[in-house]
Amino acid sequence: MQTLEQKYAEQVYSKVQALIRAYPDEKHAARTEYGSMAHKLPVLIRTSGLVQSLAFADSRGKDVSVGQLLQDLAQVIGFENKDLLIQQSREAENQAYIKLTHDSILALTWFKRFAQSILKVEPTDESKGE
Repeated sequence: MQTLEQKYAEQVYSKVQALIRAYPDEKHAARTEYGSMAHKLPVLIRTSGLVQSLAFADSRGKDVSVGQLLQDLAQVIGFENKDLLIQQSREAENQAYIKLTHDSILALTWFKRFAQSILKVEPTDESKGE
């Protein structure tokens, strides 16, 4: 039986590998934007809260890779898509909201680790378009 950490690590690894297949060029802006937001989102959640952070990231929907990160996060923590995750974050009761926040940060820790180790995106890297 896998721990939640192992389950998330395996699923996130699969999502990052799919991104690499979609954008094989190591310097592609989509990879950099995805990795950059993977570094930023856990900090945003801790400082501003889950709802505000997801809304902020979703508002950056012009960046396909940021939308993809939200979609990937949603699927890893058990939602069909990012819209359902965002809706649940707005409507959840306190206990469910706390668990959702915890699960999001736990999964995002793996996104962040793989952004650094596989995508080679450091926390200070920014995409060229910003």
